[in-house]
Amino acid sequence: MQRNLDRDIARYLRKARGSLSYADFSKKVGVSYTTLHRIERGEHHITLNKLETILNRLKIKLKDVFPEEY
Repeated sequence: MQRNLDRDIARYLRKARGSLSYADFSKKVGVSYTTLHRIERGEHHITLNKLETILNRLKIKLKDVFPEEY
């Protein structure tokens, strides 16, 4: 079964955003509102650099997003 990494990342970001608005969360993670919205909707393929920026801003390790891989 092939994994959809974009979907997994989108699901994790939605969970991490919680009740924060897109505007507030986008400021927190350092990406634009529209990019964040498109990532969560699966309309934007996130680059590794952008993922690293987001995870660093949230103080999250990659293994927190993909625990079954570690």
